[in-house]
This record gives sequence, structure tokens and C-alpha cells, in this order.
Amino acid sequence: MDLNQPLAYRVRPKSLEEFVGQEHVVGKDKLLYRTIKADRLSSLILWGPPGCGKTSLAKVISETTKYKFTKLNAVTSGVGDIKKAIEEADNPLLNPSGKCILFIDEIHRFNKLQQDALLPFVEDGTVILIGATTENPYFEVNKALISRSMVIKLEPLKTEDIFKVLKNAITNKDGLASYNIKISDETLQTIAEVSGGDVRTALNGLEVAVLTTKMNSDGVIEITNEIASQSLNKRKAMFDKTGDSHYDNISAFIKSMRGSDPDATVFYLARALNGGEDPVFLARRIVIAASEDVGMANPNALILATSAMQAVTMVGMPEAKIILSEAAVYIATSKKSNASYNAINAAMDDVANKDTGTIPMHIRNAVATGMQDFGYGEGYKYPHNYPGHWVEQQYLPDKMLGTKYYIKDDTIE
Repeated sequence: MDLNQPLAYRVRPKSLEEFVGQEHVVGKDKLLYRTIKADRLSSLILWGPPGCGKTSLAKVISETTKYKFTKLNAVTSGVGDIKKAIEEADNPLLNPSGKCILFIDEIHRFNKLQQDALLPFVEDGTVILIGATTENPYFEVNKALISRSMVIKLEPLKTEDIFKVLKNAITNKDGLASYNIKISDETLQTIAEVSGGDVRTALNGLEVAVLTTKMNSDGVIEITNEIASQSLNKRKAMFDKTGDSHYDNISAFIKSMRGSDPDATVFYLARALNGGEDPVFLARRIVIAASEDVGMANPNALILATSAMQAVTMVGMPEAKIILSEAAVYIATSKKSNASYNAINAAMDDVANKDTGTIPMHIRNAVATGMQDFGYGEGYKYPHNYPGHWVEQQYLPDKMLGTKYYIKDDTIE
């Protein structure tokens, strides 16, 4: 093994027995484990965050399959590379089986034309496709490819799984075994926790710590918590403001406000800000929640949320986080009513799909001389001329009489 290669590359598993984590898909009783062991794979899309084991799983497959295994990276490859891989798979001298497993890393970066080029060969079985992507494949991958593949959702690695990988890296002859390293389990645990489920980040941090720390007088490289912390990138929540995690996080933020959980609300707000989300976008979501979810239970919520959005626009980050937190917590802790939301939705549905009749003549306005001769405004009762500023009067069209849209709920006093 070339020790100049990154540690994360050198200690990749070579078999399913060495693969750590993702028990829900590669556990011994799971379908993927059985199909890999039997070398009976169908096309797969491996979907998961960075450092969760997508490429490592593909490497395991490359070590166990009897078929020709070809790897492409969608960043550097094109249709020509795909055609070359197909030609080699079809060549009986180079590949007697007539099939190949084609692993395409970052398949979401292939455009529609490039993805379409794979279709006929995936369909006729010449190619068993394994695509790896950090993006939601249902958004980014050709629907025809999706329908011909099994989508495998991989999760961020658990802290205990990353800890196992780090322990192995220290003793593995292809890893750091040639170095005389002293590091406590506590420090390894800290590295595992700070990596945020990304084993590549953890291994890179460990390697940087080892390579940049001088040996002490006993010839030992001692890695302390402080050294490990300095060698790791600052932990970032798994968040891509243009990708799938954006939608997941904003959904959780909105539902936490709606569910009256201020702690979860602030947590998802922090994740969004940490990931670089636009604070004005977040402020708009708070304004919407103030109307949709709080509504008439506390009409002041909309006033506060609108003021917060204006303040965020004027102030900007980092102070805008305080304004956003105040507004979001206010929404989360307010009484809730979606009566207005339900009312407009029901009315919009009726207007779009029913014969709702015509506006009563007495509440129409005679905007031009002579219109009153046709009954416009005739018989209208001005409510302020009556006790309590109210008078019995028809407002809905004849065909809609008796319809109730706004149904006041128990949260509104």
C-alpha cells in the first residue's frame, strides 16, 4: 500500500466482514448482504451523505464479484467513457461474461443525455449500474434509471462505528501501524463525535494529527484532545442549502414551530444558519407560520414576525440570528389555530371547482352613473347605522348560502 495515499483510502474495507456500519442494509440477514455474497446484484443507487460508506461498499463489491468492475466519476467522465466501458463489457475476449458492474460516483452530476446513454444497457443487462450520490436521487437521477434500480438509503455513521474504524486505522498495517502512536479511547471518541457521521472526516483528522505532531523524547507521537481538535475541521451539520437536507431541515423547523416545541425550533434554526441558509428565507417561513399555524389564536404573531423579517433585512448576520430566534420561539410558544388557513383553502377549492353563483346585487358597487338603475347596490344596509355595527344581511351568493368556511376553534377566546 502506498502510504502517500490518504488514510481513508488505505483502510477501506475489502470484504463485507470488514465493512463497518449500515447494518440496516448490509447486515447478514439483509437483502443487499445476501445479493453481494451470492454475486447476484441488480442495479443499485447508493444514496447517503458524505463519508457514510458508499464508495467503500462499491469497493467491497469490486472485490467479491466475478464480473468486470469499472469505476467512473461523473465529475470527470462523459458519454465517451460510458461507451468505452460498454464496448469492453461486450468484448468476449476482454470480458467472457458479457456483463460488467459499472460504478459511477456522484452520478447526480451526469446530465440527462449522459444518464440516458446508460438506459439501454442497464435494461438489457449488459451493465449492472451502481450509482453513488449525496443528492436525493428522486430529484437528480433519471426516472427511467430509478425504475430499473434498487435505491439504497445509507445513513450517517454512528459514533461507535466511526470509533471502530479509527481503532482499526491505528493498528492496521495499511493504516498508521508503522507509527508509534499514543492516543486515548476518550480522544478517539471525541474525534468520532465531532466528525458528524462522516468517517472520512474522522480519518483525515486523525491522519493530520499524527503527521503534524512531533515525537516526544521516547519516540512516541502522543495525540491529545487539544491536538485532535486542532486537526479537525469545525463540525458542520449535514446541510446543503440547495439540496435534500435543505428541505428536510426547513420542514423540521416549520413542524417544530407548529408543534409548539421551542427547543426543537431553535435547534433546526441553528442547523440552518450553521449551514449557510439565507436568514431572510428563514424569516419568511416564520411569517408564514405566524399566519398559517398561529392565526387568529394570536394575531399579534403576524405583526411580530413581519417586524422580525424587516429587522433581519436591515441588520443582517450575525445579529440576525437573535431576531430570528426571538420570532421563532414566539411562534412556537403561541396558541395555535389554523382556522383561517382551512377557510381560504376550502373557499379556493369551491371557487375553482364549483358553480358558486353570482355576487348578490345589493353588495355590488355602482361604479358608474346609471348602474344603479340595474340594481347595483340597491337595498344595501350599512352595518354602522345599526346597533352593534351589525345587521342581518346576505353576503354569499344564493348558491353558496349556508356554507361555512371559517370555523372558530377552541383555542380562540
